[in-house]
Amino acid sequence: MRRFIDCLTPLCGRLSRGRGIIFLTGVAVTLCMAALYVLRPGWLQFQELKLYDVTMRRELKSVPSGLPVVVDLDEKSLAAYGQWPWPRFRVALLLARIKAAGALAVGVDIVFAEPDRTSPEIMRRAFREELKLDVSFDGLPNALGDFDAVLAGVLRDAPCVLGYYLEFAPKTDAAKSPGPPCDLPPLRAATITAPGARPMRDYLQNAPGAVCPLPRLLAAAAGAGFFNTIPDPDNIVRRSPMLLAHGETVVPSLSLATTMLALGIKNAVVRVDDGGVESLTLPFPDGQRRVIPLDGQGRVLINYRGPGGTFPRISAADVLTGSADPQALHGKIVFIGASAAGLRDLRATPLDRAMPGVEVHATLADMIVSGDFLLRPDWAPGLELCAVLAVGLAAAALLAWTRAMFLLAPFAALALAMWFGSAQALATHRFVISPIAPLLTLLVNFTALTFLKFWREERQKRFIHAAFSHYLPPAVVNDLVASPDRLTLTGEEREVTVLFSDVRGFTNMSEKLTPTQVVDLLHRYLTPMTGIITGHMGTLDKFIGDAIMAFWNAPLPVPGHAAKALAAAMAMHEELARINVGFEETYGLRIDIGVGLHCGMARVGNFGSEDLFDYTVIGDTVNLCSRLEGLTKYYRKKILVTESIAAAAPDDVFFQEVDRVLVKGKAEPVTIYCPLSRQEYAARADELEKAAAALVLYRAGRFPEALAAYETLAAAYPDAIYALQAERCRALAAAPPQGPWDGVFKHTTK
Repeated sequence: MRRFIDCLTPLCGRLSRGRGIIFLTGVAVTLCMAALYVLRPGWLQFQELKLYDVTMRRELKSVPSGLPVVVDLDEKSLAAYGQWPWPRFRVALLLARIKAAGALAVGVDIVFAEPDRTSPEIMRRAFREELKLDVSFDGLPNALGDFDAVLAGVLRDAPCVLGYYLEFAPKTDAAKSPGPPCDLPPLRAATITAPGARPMRDYLQNAPGAVCPLPRLLAAAAGAGFFNTIPDPDNIVRRSPMLLAHGETVVPSLSLATTMLALGIKNAVVRVDDGGVESLTLPFPDGQRRVIPLDGQGRVLINYRGPGGTFPRISAADVLTGSADPQALHGKIVFIGASAAGLRDLRATPLDRAMPGVEVHATLADMIVSGDFLLRPDWAPGLELCAVLAVGLAAAALLAWTRAMFLLAPFAALALAMWFGSAQALATHRFVISPIAPLLTLLVNFTALTFLKFWREERQKRFIHAAFSHYLPPAVVNDLVASPDRLTLTGEEREVTVLFSDVRGFTNMSEKLTPTQVVDLLHRYLTPMTGIITGHMGTLDKFIGDAIMAFWNAPLPVPGHAAKALAAAMAMHEELARINVGFEETYGLRIDIGVGLHCGMARVGNFGSEDLFDYTVIGDTVNLCSRLEGLTKYYRKKILVTESIAAAAPDDVFFQEVDRVLVKGKAEPVTIYCPLSRQEYAARADELEKAAAALVLYRAGRFPEALAAYETLAAAYPDAIYALQAERCRALAAAPPQGPWDGVFKHTTK
């Protein structure tokens, strides 16, 4: 049992430390995930963007304001008027018709960077220089000699904003376009700069080059704006710059410039803090204000209204032919762009992998008009980091202290709370809060700690099997393996069944054998006896020389432990009869044993000093059982049990009542019995009936009659108890007890 407790103690330590190790591992994993969130590697950003796309498709339900309209250079227009680029007079005619329909403003998602080579004057010059021919166009008005001039004339009278393209990679000298750089109109805005912040252009992406409209077109137009849409690393457009820097100039986007023109906004207000460009405020003429949240670099998250085709599209061919309804353009913000596949002006968005770029500008204009912006609050990163820590620690605690069968519900609840919380924030408040980092923390913690728990449990099972297989029955070991948390080594009151067995006359027997033979005999005897005890769910406590102490119902509960202990005691005698045959052949002797059994309350746990202790049972139950084993020699019985054992015995076990005794050190008497098998009882039925009658006489104090009965029994049957009882009755008959007689015999020795 010493080795048994040496194994039990570290196991209990492992059980208590194991949860702490799992929790601390979860804390370490959580801190690693928090550091990963702060560092934001590319793969994490990619996953975050993909989850953002899913959330947008599921949660955002935005209805267009109806103000932006697209005039589309579609396949129908190219089929009707030929391939692009069209002559500038046709573009001028298109703009004139849109103006005549009453559009508030027109944003042109096309750059007119070179002179129109189809203009009559340019063609005449080309014929003269290249073919040496003088060509004249009879009947052509002078005003139509230069199509760029025609377009410039229309631009002077129409509310048009021209588009241009900013180049962020500087061109080499060989690739630079000839002529002076264009003079792009700056954003008309007042800047509010927080203390400590740098100038606004320092936070914006700066494009050193630009593909600009012709200077005379740029000078004639009411405004100009860039149509750059800068995609994310996965080539999907999720945010778009509203402001960019071109050298020392801050310029607006096409959508911003067109919307400001349409709404009559002359100036904007830009707020800059130490984190960059915070917001852009547009004061409406009616006194309202529209605050556009920016991300520090002048970009805004695009709140897409839907896939391509969400905004009304009017074919440019229908506008040119006059078949388009003028009311469809009246009071609208019009963007001219291309959806024809051949013009390749397509953008990948979260809602559409091939949306015409002009609809991105229309979406931005609609956001400004309706004030329906997506906001990434300043506190969002802090909230996400706190969520990583909270979810990670909660997951670690759950995995450390919750059984596997109860983990699914809380883990699912955590995941759903993060997902739906993020979705609700986007759908209701337009807050962009990413759940990807907390979800990954939950997943990594679950995976890592589940693997760790599995690995530790497998080690623990192997440890339990190796440590306890010599001391506990296999069923108890399997129970411990299945539920190690049920194991307790702390002292507790518990009902137990205790067994003591001892080899009679072992000292005298040992004197006849060599030490080696004694060791061999004990090994051959104790091995099957121990196997019987553990086979009946008993726990081997200790060997005391040739004596065995065992108990049932600890450290784990054993249902029906008293009956199991009785069965073990009877099986020990059956096995002893078998091995005695071998002992006679080897050593020329037989051994006999006595077994005492008692069931009662005892203290179970670790007992001893701080440095040396044992896991055992102590108490009056143990002392009484030890006395019973000693009484087997006095009564010449193989097994003696108490009433508690007899009451719990199965129906096929019968009992001979032996005596009612008061053992040394006890204040209360107990009735002791000898168990008999069904066969023994049937063979001795007549004898046992007479013995019971003699015992009644003895208990009634009728000693002469009891003496006669016991003498008759002793002469007829070999049971030594009859001679003992006869001798006791003879003494009591000669000297009757003083006072009341209770039939209890007091033993004064152990």
